[in-house]
Amino acid sequence: MEIETPTLIKSTPEGARDYLVPSRVHPGSFYALPQSPQIFKQLLMCSGYDRYFQLARCYRDEDLRADRQPEFTQIDMELSFVDVEDVLAVNEKLLKRLFKEICNFDIELPIQRMTWREAMDRFGSDKPDLRFGMELKNVSDVVKNCEFVVFKGALEQGGSVRGINAEGQGAMPRKKIDALVEFAKGFGAKGLAYLAINEDGTYKSSFAKFMTEDELKALVEAMGGKPGDLLLFAADKDKVVFDVLGNLRLEIAKQLGLLKKDDFKFLWVTEFPLFEYSEEQGRYVAMHHPFTMPMDEDLHLLDTDPGAVRAKAYDIVLNGTELGGGSVRIHQADIQAKMFELLGFTEEAAREQFGFLLDAFKYGVPPHAGLAYGLDRVIMLMVGADSIRDVIAFPKVKDASCLMSEAPAPVDAKQLEELQIAVTDEEKE
Repeated sequence: MEIETPTLIKSTPEGARDYLVPSRVHPGSFYALPQSPQIFKQLLMCSGYDRYFQLARCYRDEDLRADRQPEFTQIDMELSFVDVEDVLAVNEKLLKRLFKEICNFDIELPIQRMTWREAMDRFGSDKPDLRFGMELKNVSDVVKNCEFVVFKGALEQGGSVRGINAEGQGAMPRKKIDALVEFAKGFGAKGLAYLAINEDGTYKSSFAKFMTEDELKALVEAMGGKPGDLLLFAADKDKVVFDVLGNLRLEIAKQLGLLKKDDFKFLWVTEFPLFEYSEEQGRYVAMHHPFTMPMDEDLHLLDTDPGAVRAKAYDIVLNGTELGGGSVRIHQADIQAKMFELLGFTEEAAREQFGFLLDAFKYGVPPHAGLAYGLDRVIMLMVGADSIRDVIAFPKVKDASCLMSEAPAPVDAKQLEELQIAVTDEEKE
């Protein structure tokens, strides 16, 4: 059933920042525009509508980029009495039909799957582009006894040393390599170590003098290096290494013209971490949202090692872009209470923000799961556009303003008065 959910809702600030709408009738109170219909579709499952979909308008006050706008359309669905396999099966058939009818492209089913851990280890990204290789290799064990202080230091700090092999690029000019080093620094790298294998088998490298001949040979072998190849290494905490090399492989592929727009490579990424630790907030935050079900075999870790708990969550990825994502939802009150506790909610705070959902849960909740696509993103990739703005009639620009209507703009003082809102000038230092 297609069911419309409200667009003036209560603010629940877990996740992205909400757009707020002041209420005239309730001075000092605000509606939020929905980031997704999440809570309402779960309420629909509780009330007996066991198959729901909606083309939903969603709003997120986030920084913009090529595949993100502040308002967008979601193809949203939720199903009762299902598990991961059921949701994936329905969506594979949907994607197959869409891409056949619109792009005349045959998607081979079942779509390839990869766990989040494998995606990060092999591609440095939870939305890997599979149109080319250049996979990350962990060479920490190979270099652990070498005297190169950059590798040594990273390993002593609990990080790792990983590399990518840009095959056939051994003759890349130094100027271009330096540009790649600068590119890597933009993603947190302190630098980038490189080793070019000349056609005669000799090396040109930024660190070879700190390693023995045997160590270099073992390193090249571990990287699958051959004459004419360029090996690039990052050494730091895992998060930085993944970020640097994941983006670097995409940049090199772009420069080499490996990203063909009519080559659609789909992938399900599964088993995301349930939580990620926020240094800024000093607590765990939900990687997806607070209603995502942990993997059954990880439930016992909730009390002892929450960072190791995997979620029954899944993303559909196409050519390095996340098209959509979803999860199996929590339907047991005790697990939901534990989830709120781990996210730092007191019982009162959880009730204040999500009381209406928790009350509905008292009447019995069916096991349920769902998924939502970014419709604009799907179309962007179908037509081979470089930016989501190319497929939206009146897109916002980078600072979230509309060049056509000049929104956002100041409003009449009378309107503010009716809303009992005052605008103050920020004092200049």
